[in-house]
Amino acid sequence: MSYYLQAAGGHLSMMSRAKKVEVLIADKATPPQLRERLVLAREIREFASKELKLPDNGSYRSYAELDRPYAVWNVVAAPEFDLKAVQSCFPVAGCVAYRGFFDRAEADSYAAGLRAGGYDVLVYGVPAYSTLGRFDDPLLSSFIRYPDQELARLIFHELSHQVAYVKDDSTFNESFAVAVEREGVRRWLAATGRQELMQKYLDSQKRLAELRAQLDQARARLQVVYRSGIAPEAMRERKRAEMEALKPALKVFPPFAATEPNNALLAAFATYTELVTEFEFILKESNGDLDKFYARVKRYAANAPSNRGPLSKRSP
Repeated sequence: MSYYLQAAGGHLSMMSRAKKVEVLIADKATPPQLRERLVLAREIREFASKELKLPDNGSYRSYAELDRPYAVWNVVAAPEFDLKAVQSCFPVAGCVAYRGFFDRAEADSYAAGLRAGGYDVLVYGVPAYSTLGRFDDPLLSSFIRYPDQELARLIFHELSHQVAYVKDDSTFNESFAVAVEREGVRRWLAATGRQELMQKYLDSQKRLAELRAQLDQARARLQVVYRSGIAPEAMRERKRAEMEALKPALKVFPPFAATEPNNALLAAFATYTELVTEFEFILKESNGDLDKFYARVKRYAANAPSNRGPLSKRSP
């Protein structure tokens, strides 16, 4: 019960701080730099609805100043010899591959208990989260000053959760949102003539793809090790070697540059990336028509994973 109380209290506290973007832009007391970011966020929000066919509602049309660097801290856990994240289940959202906390100390305390139980654990800050349209999610101080392309990426990502969301399938949900954000940012940068930012964005996506490939390869090798039936200590030694080899790759990815790689980290990355190429192929099959793309994704989402079948025609 205490977890639900902190979740409800943290969310309501955040919502109570929200003020309409239009009011803040017109208010002379609003700092000029913040006003500039709010104007940009308003433009991005309009593009999301008009050009990306994302929900046209009250989400991201208000702004809340937080007293912390992140909206929440997520805790991801995985068994010592398994790459599947431990699921946390909730009445509305269903089961998800993480547990979020509005207070860092509470997240760390929960993580410590999991580590004591022998789990691999990852704790990381999250700048925003989606209430799936049940509330008008606000812009937050945790991300409003992100670089232009990153601000757009985050808004597109969170809005996409209102288009299609499947209970108990975090990988489907997050991979879909990443596919939408990637397409959305490319279209937004092209439409607004931000060529320099386009190149920076494409370069960052290339580096991320290279990191993903390394993580995928490590996951595949570890899957073999974990299923091999060899002695636990021998399994730990193989695992240590794989994780050590990943450290140089993570150093070029700022959010996790100082993070010790473990099963929880690999599980978290897979949640956000495993199906992205499949969703992007569906978009290609839809000839870039977002209405057709969303309709097809919703049809998939309506089925349980066991009945869903391959996401795209090229899937095995």
